[in-house]
This record gives sequence, C-alpha cells and structure tokens, in this order.
Amino acid sequence: MNFKVTVGSLAALLCFSCVGDIGSNETEGAELEAVVDDDLDSVSSELSSGVPIGSVLSTTANLNLRTGPGTGSSVRLVIPKGGRVTTVNRTTPSGGWYNVKYNGVTGWSSGKYLKLVSSPSVSITANTRDGAIQRAKSGVGKSYWWGHGRWVPFGGTAGSCAGSCPSCSHSGSYGADCSGYVAKLWEVPASNNNLQVDSHPYSTASFMGSNSQWRTISRSALAKADALVYRKDGAGHIVLYESGDGWGSFWAYEAKGCSSGIRHNLRTASSAYKAIRHY
Repeated sequence: MNFKVTVGSLAALLCFSCVGDIGSNETEGAELEAVVDDDLDSVSSELSSGVPIGSVLSTTANLNLRTGPGTGSSVRLVIPKGGRVTTVNRTTPSGGWYNVKYNGVTGWSSGKYLKLVSSPSVSITANTRDGAIQRAKSGVGKSYWWGHGRWVPFGGTAGSCAGSCPSCSHSGSYGADCSGYVAKLWEVPASNNNLQVDSHPYSTASFMGSNSQWRTISRSALAKADALVYRKDGAGHIVLYESGDGWGSFWAYEAKGCSSGIRHNLRTASSAYKAIRHY
C-alpha cells in the first residue's frame, strides 16, 4: 500500500502530541507534564498571600508573560521553564496573577506556575547600606531625567530622554539624573526618603564639596553603598559603588545619561573621581 504524506498531514501528525499552544489563551503551562510538579500545591499556597516587591520567582513550566492579569490579555513573550522573574508594583496577586519582570519586559503571569526563590532581605525603606542598594535596584531601567529624582520601585513606566543634556527633553514622570538618583539612594537630606516624590536637592558640585551627611574616603576603602564623584569645568557625574576594585573594575548603579538611563553595570572610574561615604 502506498502512502502519500502531504505537508499538511505531516504537520497534523507532528502536532498530535502537542499539549497546547504556548501563546494561546487557554494554556498557561506550555507543557502539561512540566506543570504537574510534585511541589506545585505547596507553591500555590506559598504565593497565595503575596510576596514582597522585588522577590525572585522561578517558573515551573514554559509560561506566558501577558499584558494583563488574565488569559484574555495578549502574550508579550514566553518565559522558559526555570526562568527567573522579579515581582513589581503589587505585593499581592491579582486573581492569582503576578505582575513580574523578565529580561527587562514587564507583564503578568499565572501564580500557578511560579515558585518563590528569594525575597528581599532588606526593605527599600531601610536607611542602611543594604537599604540603599535595594533602592538602587528598584530604579534600574528608568530613564535619565535631568534635574529630577523620582520613580516607582520595581515598576511604573520608564520615561524617555532624548537629546543632549542639559538641553535634552524628557517624556514621562519618572526617572532621575545622576545626583538626583544618589540623593534618593542615600536619603539625603532625611526628608528625601520617598522614591515617588520628585526631588533634586544636590548637584555633583554639592557632592564634591563638604557636607555633614557625607565625607571623603580613600578609594581603596570603598564599601557597598559608598559613591564615586567627579566635577570639572561645570560638568560632573556620580555613581553608587556596589563591589569590586575601587581603582579598577567595579560594579555600580548609576543614572548614566540620556541614552542609557539608570543602569547596573561593570565600569571603571578615572583618577578624577573621589570616593565619598554617607553610612
């Protein structure tokens, strides 16, 4: 007996074993067998009461990241099984859905296929070195906004900067320039402790000068949440040091510039930078 296999019939045969369309509105776990994890019940219970903003969750199956909390919302992308996401905006789920970020893309995913990996050990409101680092993390991805300092922690819109500052233009209500960013991270002055209230109390010239709230230290003594600042010929920059070699490559948080926004990156600093300490 001769069999004639067409492209259409071959596709049908291949799809016979498929569980569901990853991007469909009906299936959140792309692979049915991957969804049925031994610890799935405990995971759902663990997340049901909500988790802190900035918590890291892992997917237990290939999982849709949607534009809203429900299968009626369109799919932005598919997070692979084992992918790590960070919770944003809401600390409690909306109908079992979590507002999360994956690889810089924010959306909603079903809590049925998420398990808790870690929660922030330090609150972003803690006026400590670790608190400053948490505040720094909460602003990564926001836009550069000349003369301002304001953002929604781990969420909100990024804003957009165009042109060459200080003659640049900005759209949106969130972002910060370098000195506005560090002032928020250090909570200086003490009243500058609300990330969502726009404030820009100091320039890089201020940070280069003396102040009762910070002091100059050796770059060899840099510790987490210290800063590096320079100012010359009316221009300057300041970054929050995280770890590494103060005279070589180190990890920093910074409002880098109009085209870059707020970033966490590995960088170096010329000898023109001086180290300052708040904590």
